[in-house]
Parts: sequence; C-alpha cells; structure tokens
Amino acid sequence: MASKQNDNSNLEKSYGYVWDKYRGKELEDLFAFSEGYKDFISKCKTERECVAEFISLAQKNGYRDLATLIEQGQPLKAGDKVYASNAGKTLALFNIGSQAMEKGLRIIGAHVDSPRLDLKQNPLYEDSGLALFKTHYYGGVKKYQWVTLPLAIHGVVIKKDGTLVDIVIGEDEDDPVVGVTDLLIHLASDQMDKKLSNAIEGEDLNISIGSIPVDGKEEKDRVKKNILRLLHEKYDITEEDFVSAELEIVPAGRARDYGLDRSMVMGYGHDDRVCAYTAFEALMNIENPDKTCVALMVDKEEIGSVGATGMTSRFFENTVAEIMNLLGDYSGLKLRRSLAKSKMLSGDVSAAFDPNFPSVMESRNSAYLGKGLAFNKYTGVRGKSGSNDANPEFIAQLRAIMEKHHVTWQTAELGKVDQGGGGTIAYILAEYGMDVIDCGVPLLNMHAPWEVASKADIYETMKGYRAFLQEA
Repeated sequence: MASKQNDNSNLEKSYGYVWDKYRGKELEDLFAFSEGYKDFISKCKTERECVAEFISLAQKNGYRDLATLIEQGQPLKAGDKVYASNAGKTLALFNIGSQAMEKGLRIIGAHVDSPRLDLKQNPLYEDSGLALFKTHYYGGVKKYQWVTLPLAIHGVVIKKDGTLVDIVIGEDEDDPVVGVTDLLIHLASDQMDKKLSNAIEGEDLNISIGSIPVDGKEEKDRVKKNILRLLHEKYDITEEDFVSAELEIVPAGRARDYGLDRSMVMGYGHDDRVCAYTAFEALMNIENPDKTCVALMVDKEEIGSVGATGMTSRFFENTVAEIMNLLGDYSGLKLRRSLAKSKMLSGDVSAAFDPNFPSVMESRNSAYLGKGLAFNKYTGVRGKSGSNDANPEFIAQLRAIMEKHHVTWQTAELGKVDQGGGGTIAYILAEYGMDVIDCGVPLLNMHAPWEVASKADIYETMKGYRAFLQEA
C-alpha cells in the first residue's frame, strides 16, 4: 500500500490553485473562454481544419496572406500582421514588431496533429456482409481504446483533376457514425489473457461502414458497391480517388463539460490543440509589440515532426527569411542572428497527476489539474535522451514575467525516471541556439480518444502565453 500513497507535496507549493483567485466577472471570463475553446476542438479535428479556422479568424483580426504579399511585391513594416500556410497543415502567424527581427523573435509553437486512425491507400473492402475500411493508426495510441466508440470521418479527397473534396461524416446529429467492433465477452477468454498491447492488433482496427447490398444477387461485393454508390452520389468520388485522399478517423461528437462542477473539458485532441488555441488567442491580444511575436502551428509532431509539414522542415526558417526580405532587412547572417536570439515557448501538454495511477508519477515533480500553466524544463526518455533541457537563466526570466502578470504556474515532469517519457518540438527550434522551454496544459487521459483538461489551466495558459509575448 505504501507505493500507492501520494504525499501531495507539490500541492503544498505556494503556486496555489487557479480557482482561488477568480471571482465574479473574472470567473465568468474564464468559463466563457472555455466555451470558445470547446467550439474550436469540436469543429477542428484535423490539421487542415485547425489551420483553416485559424486563418479565417486571423483574417478578421487584420492578418494578411504572406504569399499574396510576396507575389505582389508589397513591402512590410512594423505593426503589420501576416500569416503563412504550408500545404494547409502548418501555419505561422507574425505580428511585426518595432525592433529589427535581427534582434530576435518571441515564438509560441504548438502542433495541431493528434493521435487517430488513418485510412490506408486502398481501404475499402467487403467481408461477411459488411463493408469496411482498413486503417493505419497514427501516433502513440492504446489500440484497445479505439473499439466500440462512435467514430467520424474527417478529411479531404483530391481528384485527378486537382479538385479538393472536403468530407465530414459523423458530426451532425443526423449523420451516421462508424466504428471498430470488439469481441463479445462470452467469447473473449483467449483475448482477455493477452497483454493489453496485443489484445487489439493494429490490422484489426477495421472500420465498419455499411451492410446493405446493391440489387443483383449475382454481383460480387454488393455491400461495398453500395457504399461506393453513396460516396459517388454525395461527393462525386470513386474508389480510385482513395489513393489521393487524406481521411482521418476520429471520435464523433462535441467536446463536453466534465465534472459535476463543470470545471473540466473532455474532448478529442487536447494534445495539442489546447496549446495551439491558447497561443493563437494570446497573439490576437497583442498590439504594437517591440519584438516580432509569432504563433507557430505545425503538423506531424505525434510521429516525430517529420516531413514537409513537420517542424524538421525548413518552412519556418524560410518564412522568417521572406518576411525579413519584405521588411528590406534580409541577409543570411541577419536571419541566423534572428533565430539564435529568439525565445520560444514550446506549447505542448503535460501529464497531470492521476490519483488512480500514482505509482508512475513522482508527486513532488508532477503537474496537477487546476494548478495552472505547467513548465517542463526537460522531457525525453530515461537520461533526458531526446530532450531540450532549458537554461536556468531563461527559466528565471519566465518566473519574473509570470509573477508580474499574476499567472499561476507549476513545474512538471512526464512521470518517474525510467518509467517512460516523450518528446516535443522544443529540441528542433533549440538547434538554432534560441532559448526554448516546454510549457502547456496538464491533461488526464493523454492520447486517449477523449482527453480531460481543466478550464482553469486552459485560461491560465492563454494568460501565460500572452504575458510571454508582451515581455520576453
């Protein structure tokens, strides 16, 4: 029993609970902010949907498309606001400061991809009177969590002529949903003897999508043909079009208030859209900064930040170069100086202490729900392998900023040493020599189809991000 006990020592720190300092109108503002966030993650369940929504909102706040400005040869100046999108799945927003960009940027970076199931290139087949989709899971998932859930289909199909077809099935109240079946308990004795990691195999995460056949008893794959007929009627797509599709299987339904006191939000994709949303909202509240402020939303973090839309691509560096050029102040050396002198918050979620599973956490160095923005000095695995280990000088500066702006914050690690670990985009930006630290919202159920976050922590993270952009 001793190993199960939690001394709650981190709870005794002077940081306090966020809830303790909000009353009246301020408390109403906290809950109102969460309503906007709930709408966002209910609507935006893919990278493309997130980027499209951010662009729409940014344009209403005076942000202009950098690609258009480059094409037109329009110069930039201090006070201008621009955005750049990469393949519709990565986004960088810049509020141009009064100081030269050579003196450094203030950056908040987050990712907008989340664990899910992706359709394979040739997904559709029929078996035993059912039409099904083959999937390949994306990111770190517990496969058994994805069975018997109502699931939705989000994504795009690109036809041979280049036409883009948006697809969302399962979110409207009148929509059907799809899902992965599981073995009934009466026949599951062998399955129940397996390790959790093997109870559901990756190749068994097949999505059931229909059971009505077309007419003609001599036809083959009659149920599959009926599904193709329905897809062609509604979306004008054929089976061949799946090869050039990007279709994601995600939990169906809206984010919901969690807890009898409505203090938390349960939703899909908190990791890491909660940090992307709070970073975006923080930037929208910045006017006339001295140093250029940036909100950077990237793809592919959950699979190693690879590819053209991941953080390891040159998209961000190239975008900074283009902006410096339109400001009339570009050189290769100035670009290097700009990135090296920048300061960044790597906005990513942290694991909240779960009293149901205390043995994997070290209570003195864990994040807790309701304790505010969580700073992770380092992540990584075992001996900090693969982590960015933030400099104490930078942490001291952040402490002063948070105190000045009355932001409630805490420190965190991702579980006990040797228990596990993880990584973020922090180390990639740190390669430029800039100061970087991970900080974001603590979560319960991280990487599950439905994750849980505290409304207090969401609000406090936005305030902390805004303070950083104003002061760093």
